[in-house]
Amino acid sequence: MTQRLFSGSITAMITPMNEYGEVNYDELKKLVEYHVQSGTNGIVAVGTTGESATLSIEENVKVILKTVEFAAGRIPVIAGAGANATSEAITMTKLLQGSGVAGCLSVVPYYNKPTQEGMYQHFKAIAECTDLPQILYNVPGRTGSDLLPETVGRLAKIDNIVGIKEATGDVSRVAKIRNLAGDDFILLSGDDGTGLEFMKLGGHGVISVTNNLAAGDMANMCQLALAGKFDEAEVINQRLMGLHKNLFVESNPIPVKWGAYRLGLISEPVLRLPLTVLSQAAQPKVEEALKQAGLI
Repeated sequence: MTQRLFSGSITAMITPMNEYGEVNYDELKKLVEYHVQSGTNGIVAVGTTGESATLSIEENVKVILKTVEFAAGRIPVIAGAGANATSEAITMTKLLQGSGVAGCLSVVPYYNKPTQEGMYQHFKAIAECTDLPQILYNVPGRTGSDLLPETVGRLAKIDNIVGIKEATGDVSRVAKIRNLAGDDFILLSGDDGTGLEFMKLGGHGVISVTNNLAAGDMANMCQLALAGKFDEAEVINQRLMGLHKNLFVESNPIPVKWGAYRLGLISEPVLRLPLTVLSQAAQPKVEEALKQAGLI
């Protein structure tokens, strides 16, 4: 049941903001509706792409609760609930107990560079404070630390640690983690460029940035991949490859917010400092990727 709940095309959803940098809840509701209507299989609210790092705990929780409210049971919502202080991650997780979220996505602690044992103890402590399903999130390019498959295998023995978002882009980890964590452990790619290959090797889905702009295509691609129709999935994947690459031409979520603005999904491409709007030099790259994808 859990694998079906956390599979397919899951959006790492942007957090829309008004010109003053305040969360725009009217547009958040529209984005949730866009994903429901497009066949997206799940929403991560306030992950990296949702600018969790510059929202307060109170704002993080409110955005998550509003996303659950707007989804109204039609699509599972996974809460971004990670932090680099274990105590803060526990506080966030406890605040979400009974909220209606399907589970929590918890990132490897960033900046302080814990050991493998430190990461194990961090995620173990979070899991023990809740009965919510926990999905680990490994993104060394952001955190400065790499959660190794051996540590994932240890963590998989904890009942409510149910899966991982693996964003190294190293697809050889699919087999390594499966061998160590077992067949029931959920494997989600966090790298759009290698997401289809990840699924070909046995991954269950993709937590996607591209999905913010091409939700229907990503849903179709993942559905085809889960059905073993990889050739058909590859046709879609190649059309989206420009987005997979160029949505990272500047730090995520700078390009995807500009792309959402360009498509009229949000009214302002506003981000909170220290992130700034996509540069004039980079805009043509995202524009070209949108054209290649057939979105404009």
